[in-house]
Formats: sequence, structure tokens, C-alpha cells
Amino acid sequence: MATMAAELRTSRSRPTDAEAWRAVQERDARYDGEFVYAVRSTGIYCRPSCAARRPSRANVEFYEDPGAAEHAGFRACKRCTPRSADPRDNTSRAIERARAYLDQHAGRAVSLAELSGASGLSGAHLQRSFKRIVGMSPKEYQDAHRVGRFKSRLRAGDTVSRATYEAGFGSSSRVYERADALLGMTPGEYRRKGAGVRIAYTIADSPLGRVLVGMTERGVCAVELGATDAEVERTLRADFPNATVERTSDARHAWVRAVLEVVREPRRVRAASIPLDVGGTAFQWQVWQALREIPPGERRSYSEIARAIGRPKATRAVARACATNRVAVVIPCHRVAREDGGLAGYKWGVERKRRLLEREEA
Repeated sequence: MATMAAELRTSRSRPTDAEAWRAVQERDARYDGEFVYAVRSTGIYCRPSCAARRPSRANVEFYEDPGAAEHAGFRACKRCTPRSADPRDNTSRAIERARAYLDQHAGRAVSLAELSGASGLSGAHLQRSFKRIVGMSPKEYQDAHRVGRFKSRLRAGDTVSRATYEAGFGSSSRVYERADALLGMTPGEYRRKGAGVRIAYTIADSPLGRVLVGMTERGVCAVELGATDAEVERTLRADFPNATVERTSDARHAWVRAVLEVVREPRRVRAASIPLDVGGTAFQWQVWQALREIPPGERRSYSEIARAIGRPKATRAVARACATNRVAVVIPCHRVAREDGGLAGYKWGVERKRRLLEREEA
């Protein structure tokens, strides 16, 4: 059992032994196919969701799959038939139907009851499975698509009211209420690709090369790392092609000093205290907030971040949220590593990521 528990702890897609036992106690069907449990007193192994009476924890062993359990001498339960096709296959197909239905009706709100009828799953099962497979709830999925359509219409030149209608928002007031979270600026400013927005930036030296800190009146909107001034300036201007972008020599600004101190002395400054002006979805902000809570000198895996925000199956979505982080170091995505502890990719290069971590761990 100790060997299997170790395997469950180290495998990227397997739960820990404590999580596995909780799934067995709660007959959690979401874990069917991820492992089986065997009962020494009966010699039988089952799915986590098996309806049989719960065994004593002392008699239970966890195995990766039916083959491993049978190799250890256990036989399959006739009640839950763990050898049969994984029921999650049918669930996955139902979730794909649900996603397709939401995509086809992206211009209006789709209720859970309506989506349940389209997918063939009960409302509760649909809600749980959709979040497990897609990484967000059906409502969050609709919101994300609506925001994407809204941004596309603004970029295409639609008026704010037209884009609001085409994207399926009920009213423009709702859009303006959520503008900071959705866009990082007002809808009109986003439509003009930053036109009317003033971004002041400073470039300074650091142990990692040149650091650009971009600021609006509301907070830090960009942090870029690079080898030359031209490199970091190019990225900033590409993100805000129509904004008024001005370089300033005021490296003494409190926000600039704070960002530089995070790079130079990561253990002395609380990056979470630096005000930000960046747009993101609710899910992205969940991930970014979790990153800002990782202490300097420590690392987390993508799956640990996913569990921390209550989305244990959203590992890939967490990785995408890390990749869209535009304020390096302040939101410390460099503290996220692979499950085996290895350094994953980093927008500003793996070598810079390694040096950042070494400075924090020193």
C-alpha cells in the first residue's frame, strides 16, 4: 500500500491517498477511472463510486487501474464492474455536446436546465463534470465566450452599445461595472486599442537584465524583462498600439521602486502590495491571486494551484493563466514548476526563471 500511495502522490493526474479515500467515502464518481480500491478482507476491487457498503480504511488498498489490482490477486466487483468501459467516456461526450450547444447559442444566456436537456445529464452532474473537464462552470464558460465576442466586436470597430448587444450582454451598464476586470480599461478605451490612455514607463537595470515598468494612473499595467531597451519597449507598444506611451526618467516613483525591489531583493518586498491595472477573467484573477500568495523561496506545481483555487482538474487552464500574466515578478508565475520540480517554460526565458528562484531561495 505504501508504494501505491507514493505513486498516487507523485503522479500528475492521480489523487493523493487521502483524496482517494475521501472519494471512496463519498462515492465520488468524478474519480472513476482514475484509480480503483481493493478490500483485503473480501479480495474484491471496486470503482470509487461503487454502491457497496464502505469498508474499513485499514482494509483498503489503492491501485492505479484494474490490471494492477488483479495482478495483486484481487477480483473485480460484480456490482460496479470496474473492468467495463469508463463511464466518464459517456460523460465526456455529453460535456462536448454541452460545449457545442453553448457555442451555438453564444448570443444569449443558456440556463442550466436547458443545457441539461441538450447534454442528457442531470443539472448537478452536468455542473460538476463540466467544471472538472473544462476547468470552469457552464456560466463561467458562457461569460468567457461573451467577453471574447465583446472584445472582438470592439476591435472590429463596433460602437460599445453595438458590441454589447452582439456579445449578448443584457445592458451596457453591466459592461461598464465590470470593465476593469474584463478589459483593464473602459470599453471605449479598449475599442480604440488604448487610444486616450496614457502609459508612462521607466526602464532600469536589474540582475536579470533590463526591466520595463509601465503604469497608468490606476496602477502597474506591464512589467517586461529583456536584454535591451528596444526589446522591452517593443512588447509594450505592441500591447497598446494606440495608447499614448511615454518614457519617463522617474525611477523614483513608488511603484517603479517597488517593482525593482521585488526583482533585486525578493524577500524584502511584498509584491501583493503593488497596485495593478491589468484585465483578466474571473478565473485568471483566481490564479493570479493564488500566485501572489506563494511566499518567496517556495514553489508550487500547476496542479497545486488548481487545487488551491478549488479547480483540481483545471491544470491546463492554470498554465494558460500563467502564460497570460503581463506583470512579471509582481504576479510571480516563475514560482510555478512542473510536478517533478523541473522548470517549465517562461515568457522571459527559463534561465531568468532559474535566476529569480535562486535569488529567492538564497
